[in-house]
Amino acid sequence: MNAEDFADSVPDAAAEAAEAPRESDSLDDENRLKTDFVRRVQDALDAGESDAVYDMVEPLHPADIADLFELVEPDRRLPLARAINDQMSVEVFAELNGYVREQLVEAFPAGTIADIAEQLDTDDAVAMIEDLDEAEQQAVLAELEPEDRAAIETALSYPEETAGRLMSRDFVAVPEHMTVGGLIDFLREGRRLATEFWEVFIVDARHHPVGTCALSWILRSPRGIALADVMKRDQTLIPVAMDQEEVALRFQKYALISAAVVDDDGRLVGQITVDDIVHIIQEEASEDILRLSGAGDGDINEPIILTVRSRLTWLVVNLGTAIVASSVVGLFQFAIAKLALLAVLMPIVSGMGGNAGTQTLAVVVRAIATNQLTSSNTWRMIGRELRIALANGASLGLLIGSGAALLFANPLLGLVLGLAMVINNFTAGLAGILVPVTLDRLKVDPAVSSAVFVTTATDVMGFFSFLGLAVLSGLAG
Repeated sequence: MNAEDFADSVPDAAAEAAEAPRESDSLDDENRLKTDFVRRVQDALDAGESDAVYDMVEPLHPADIADLFELVEPDRRLPLARAINDQMSVEVFAELNGYVREQLVEAFPAGTIADIAEQLDTDDAVAMIEDLDEAEQQAVLAELEPEDRAAIETALSYPEETAGRLMSRDFVAVPEHMTVGGLIDFLREGRRLATEFWEVFIVDARHHPVGTCALSWILRSPRGIALADVMKRDQTLIPVAMDQEEVALRFQKYALISAAVVDDDGRLVGQITVDDIVHIIQEEASEDILRLSGAGDGDINEPIILTVRSRLTWLVVNLGTAIVASSVVGLFQFAIAKLALLAVLMPIVSGMGGNAGTQTLAVVVRAIATNQLTSSNTWRMIGRELRIALANGASLGLLIGSGAALLFANPLLGLVLGLAMVINNFTAGLAGILVPVTLDRLKVDPAVSSAVFVTTATDVMGFFSFLGLAVLSGLAG
């Protein structure tokens, strides 16, 4: 399929959006593609039955077609795209997983990608083009209309994961001297308006946003009233360089549906809508969880070599911390030699401390990410987590200490084990909050590095406190 054929087959975005979703027996009760359906599509592809594949995929919603591309084997994705032909709409490309989209985009000519990009919203077009190599980006940009090219190049000039990359340049802005009737006529006659919008931005002569008008207000207001008299002047403006995570927090805090994006001079340059924020919230939450475990992007469509590289880096770091912990054990070889039971029980102390530290760390990282933890309440949070750590440590220490004393008929062993559990849980609580807070103050992402430091602290202190107390008490002296 050449570029011209594919471009002609891409349906108009507005017409596609107007179609209602159709029911299909390809979906299960949870609205996910059935395993049997995916297998039948792959079998048809292998048999070269393109017409059968087309008929099976035709009833699907664009989002379900995008899911289908993720579910089939990677080597069948391009044949699937060719088989369904004109069903490869811009909505499908907008919904594709980043790695899957990159694989498909690289297989099409620059002209084809440019045709698709021109029908996408600016933010979706940027998401598709930014994954390309520099040479491929320039080839696609060269095929775009001057206006579309300027918009995409401007968005690409902003740092990744900022409002400038996230925003759409498709918005409606009118001067403040316009009347409600004039605005309604403008909206009816406008040919290059945004496809979907919920509010109209009111701007002054310098193109600075001075207010907003919700569509519901416009429809219910008399035609002769000036927009300046009905517009909402209080609005949340998003700086173009703001991190997307902070943007999502503002949408959540102020219950926004859309918000104006302004440049360094305060001029309106774009808008961000809540549908984009839903993706950002999911992306940021998943990113923090995966970073805590050092699992990289965690995308099952990510190339294996990238996954191995990202995971191996942190596994090597963890190997180093494990060596540090084992060196602490080496200091007490004589004690373990005299009482081998210590080797059996010491993993309990370090393991429970690690679990407690992970709990505290997860709470603190989330609090930092959602701006619940700030400089004004840090000390209160530290005190709270330390009290929780002491309470949990005392409870666990009493439980495991009593059990060890009864099981091994050795009260001193139970006391040592219980005290070590209290000490290590206190250490876990302290490290679980101080490590991420300190990293955040140093402008280092606490979700990336905290787990290594916290685990090291609990392992070292767990071994040291238990074996040290055993020596000091004369249990293994």
